[in-house]
Amino acid sequence: MTKKRVAVLMGGWSAERDVSLDSGRLVGVALQELGHEVVPIDVTRDLTHLMTALTPKPDVVFNALHGVGGEDGSVQGLLEVLGIPYTHSGVDASAIAMNKVLSRRVFEQEGISVPPWKVVFKQDLDVAHPMPMPYVIKPINEGSSKGVYIIRTEEDFKKFQKEWAFGETILIEKFIDGREIQVGVMGKEAIGAIEIRPREAFYDYTAKYTPGRAEHLMPAPLSSSAYKRVMELGLRAHKVLGCRSVSRSDFMYDETQDEFYLLELNTQPGMSPLSLLPEIVAHEGITFNQLISWMLDQARCDQKLCVH
Repeated sequence: MTKKRVAVLMGGWSAERDVSLDSGRLVGVALQELGHEVVPIDVTRDLTHLMTALTPKPDVVFNALHGVGGEDGSVQGLLEVLGIPYTHSGVDASAIAMNKVLSRRVFEQEGISVPPWKVVFKQDLDVAHPMPMPYVIKPINEGSSKGVYIIRTEEDFKKFQKEWAFGETILIEKFIDGREIQVGVMGKEAIGAIEIRPREAFYDYTAKYTPGRAEHLMPAPLSSSAYKRVMELGLRAHKVLGCRSVSRSDFMYDETQDEFYLLELNTQPGMSPLSLLPEIVAHEGITFNQLISWMLDQARCDQKLCVH
């Protein structure tokens, strides 16, 4: 193995900053154990600081950022310009996956089922409910269930109106009462599917990142045919967006209709202690360090301008 100088981007300014810092720290430890030189970079909106931290150019960037700025094609575009190989998906796949409206349109065109949905403006919700309850309110460009509200009652709706802080454009989708299934993909292969059973209302930010708040069932206890089908759907979603390296697709499974609904695809799954992709691959005999090493080997630029 060739020793590399690896810049680990972490932090950022999105609502997922703390999760990104956790991911970045664990990735840094793994890279050091693998024998690489690690340059940790806490990314802020200060572009001059980032450019200075990336000088001299590292051999590769491990992008451990989550959310706006780090997962939506922005930092990927900068790294393309600089010609520095980077992990995870490229500019286009990252931007489309992060935008829940654009990605849903692509999935629908591909014949992948998504919950019935619409886009509304915040002011419209001051007039009337956008669809019959229960329904779900989501930001267009956030992850880790930040800003997600399930509207079952008028009290839920009032809580949303009081707390909402994610802009004027809002995604509304029909609530699917089903089982939460997540599919992990590495490269050209779906690795496994896990079921999450939150101990409270739904798999929100707290449940995702607090030990004991959700039960993880790996592999997901589905029939063999259903398991195979959701794996195929996860891989199709990965391919149709043009993803590379890893992804995690989040599905709701309506057992009454035997139907999987794709909620979103995450091009930069978390690498924190409770993150699902490492758990999925571990079940298949792939250690965390092996996963990080593989991801590092996959790093590149889309425009083939990388400096090796």
